[in-house]
Amino acid sequence: MRFYLLLLVMAGVTYMVRMVPFVAFRKKISSPVVKSFLFYVPYAVLGAMTIPAVFYSTGNMISAAVGFICCLIPAYLGRSLITVALTASAAAFVTQLIMHFI
Repeated sequence: MRFYLLLLVMAGVTYMVRMVPFVAFRKKISSPVVKSFLFYVPYAVLGAMTIPAVFYSTGNMISAAVGFICCLIPAYLGRSLITVALTASAAAFVTQLIMHFI
C-alpha cells in the first residue's frame, strides 16, 4: 500500500512539474531576462548535480581536484566530451599512482 501511495505522489509531482509551465506561460515568452534564465537552467542543474560527484568519485579529494582542474583545459578549448573525460580520468589515475608510491 505504501508503494502505491509513493508512486502516486511521485507521478503527481512529475505531472505538476511538467504541466505548470504550460499553464503559466500561455503566450510566447518575449522577456530577454526570462529567456536567458530558462536557457541557462539546464546547465546550472547539470553542474550542481555533477560537480559534487566529481570530488567524491575517487575517494581522494586531491586526485579528484587534479582531475577536475585538468579537465577544465580541454573543456575550455572546446574539445569533445570524450577527450575531456579521458583527460580527467588519466590525471586522477596518475595522481593516485603518484600518491600511492609516495
